Amino acid sequence: MKITRMLIGLSVLCTGAAMAADPATIDWTRIKATSVPLFYPGQSSYEWLRSAAHKGASGKVENGQSCVSCHDEKDAEKDLGNELVKGGRLEPMRVKGKNGFVELGVQAAYDARNLYLRYQWKTNNPQAGTEHQYLRFGGKEWKVWGFPKLDKVVQEGKQPGIYEDRISVMIDDGKVRGFAQQGCWLTCHDGSRDMPRMASPEDAAANPLLAAIKKSDLRKYLPETRTDPSNWKTGKSLEEIAKLKADGKFVDLIQWRAHRSNAVAMADDGYVLEYRLADAGKDMFGGNADAKTHEPKFMWDEKKMGFKSIRADSPARKANLFLVREQNAVPFDPNAGWKEGDLIPDYIISREDAKGSAADNNAIASWKDGVWTVVLTRPLGLRNADDKPLQAGGLYNVGFAVHDDNITTRGHHVSFVKTLGLGAKADIEAVKLP
Repeated sequence: MKITRMLIGLSVLCTGAAMAADPATIDWTRIKATSVPLFYPGQSSYEWLRSAAHKGASGKVENGQSCVSCHDEKDAEKDLGNELVKGGRLEPMRVKGKNGFVELGVQAAYDARNLYLRYQWKTNNPQAGTEHQYLRFGGKEWKVWGFPKLDKVVQEGKQPGIYEDRISVMIDDGKVRGFAQQGCWLTCHDGSRDMPRMASPEDAAANPLLAAIKKSDLRKYLPETRTDPSNWKTGKSLEEIAKLKADGKFVDLIQWRAHRSNAVAMADDGYVLEYRLADAGKDMFGGNADAKTHEPKFMWDEKKMGFKSIRADSPARKANLFLVREQNAVPFDPNAGWKEGDLIPDYIISREDAKGSAADNNAIASWKDGVWTVVLTRPLGLRNADDKPLQAGGLYNVGFAVHDDNITTRGHHVSFVKTLGLGAKADIEAVKLP
């Protein structure tokens, strides 16, 4: 009971103290909620949409028609997701118990300073997914413990499935060719993690563009950054890509994470261009493993928490348990009598360390009766080189995604493109606040 009270107190402190604005004062009951259907997409990709396997539609996609020009019937998303999640077509690795469909409620408001997006959805699991991977002491060394459900080690039962819940939104202001029609499928490609022909570390290392931007794997990218849009191994020059960025031909990617950003009432800020990139500055989270020794950098402050580590069967795992540098963490002591099976979070979180454009977004969240409620606060008029400057009167193309059920990459649920208007007619219309 003592541990539970301490953890709840920490969660309230983290969530309440860091808000740049107070969206809790908004009367959301007076703002229309738009129902946005999300579906499980399996391994559908930019390349698949344009292939013969996308029967009867590949030509339409090539000609720039939208996904909803075909998938316009009632419950289209639900039918697609429930079929794809079963395995087989577009899903070679079925996840037991995975749901095919999520109903996302979205409300929007804005004032002179900020856009506020309020999300609500029911999770597939009976508890909030605030847990993320750990570092586990094996008796001699510390190794990562817990992986997303799509990983082979989890599928084979060698590791537990552990991953934080997450919601993300991609935002385009009309400058990214094709996004208004095909949304996030512009960013998802064969060769990426958990996708067909996933790039090996050797493949990635041999790629000039990935080497130039110092990346060791393949993640989201926009077709316009490649000389052949359907071949990730091709790539335009860094000068050409810099020109695309300067012209605003990227999509904003804002992600609220139930572990790595929720702990300090924030949402991370990134964008997609030649890769899925973080904005300039520093995120609110970072790796807790020392690059040379692999030991943790920080552990829990035993004086505040009552423990310096937990174990796999600890009741504390069911609480909102985070390692926050300025609140409940102390430098790691390698001589503290560690025992095999001791667990320390693999990520250290800090609001104070978050800097620059990467630290633009705030968010508050709660989980009750199986439902997450997340309110994102996004400043208007940002002039950073890696942000879309949202403005009153603006109309934007948006795509939403939810990750839950201890899963990441393509194991999420996604929406077809919607429009968001700040005082403009749209699918989701943000209400002007007094």
